[in-house]
Amino acid sequence: MKKIFIIEDDPKIAEHLKSHLVKYGYEAAAAEQFDHVMEEFHKHKPDLVLLDINLPSFDGYYWCRQIRKESICPVIFISARVGEMDQVMALENGGDDFITKPFHPEIVMAKIRSQLRRAYGEYATQAQERVLEAEGLKLFPERMELAFRDKTVQLSKKEADIIESLLERHPRVAGREDLLEKLWDELVYVDENTLNVNMARVRKKFEAIGLSGAVETVRGAGYRLIVTW
Repeated sequence: MKKIFIIEDDPKIAEHLKSHLVKYGYEAAAAEQFDHVMEEFHKHKPDLVLLDINLPSFDGYYWCRQIRKESICPVIFISARVGEMDQVMALENGGDDFITKPFHPEIVMAKIRSQLRRAYGEYATQAQERVLEAEGLKLFPERMELAFRDKTVQLSKKEADIIESLLERHPRVAGREDLLEKLWDELVYVDENTLNVNMARVRKKFEAIGLSGAVETVRGAGYRLIVTW
């Protein structure tokens, strides 16, 4: 049974969507704490998200970007905004489709079925899973897992992206600016220490699978993966 997570602050609309989803055989949950959407996302582990734009504290564009840091599950925006730019913004911030309010439940169900087929069903890409490897070290980007010998560790989306860049550039240096540009679209708003913090987390993940000193800091340039174990 596929799980659908509804991020909608109008309780009547949320309940309306939830009842139809259950009627059509889906497991449905609605967000309750709009300051902690990602915590609820982690709790429910949905296969698809229905996301409003106008929300308390942070808008739907923000939450879609947060979801995209960790998941590639389909995100369908549902909003009373009807402008073309709103739809463009929804897609550019990681959304897969856009439905305007008021909506017909059958349209919502049809779009949900379409996105689920594309992501998991008959239309899903049947390509072989990507694996990046160096000297027995394996990164599974889609799973966000790093493995070495008999040990495996789970990664965040940013950690997986950083390690992917290190493996792709190996044995060359992955430049700081290149890493920042890949990881964060709004480069101007990124504090210089942000990459340092994420690199520290990456090093801990390497240590968790028995690889200390796997990432070398190249002063004034960036970082290099050391594959000498």
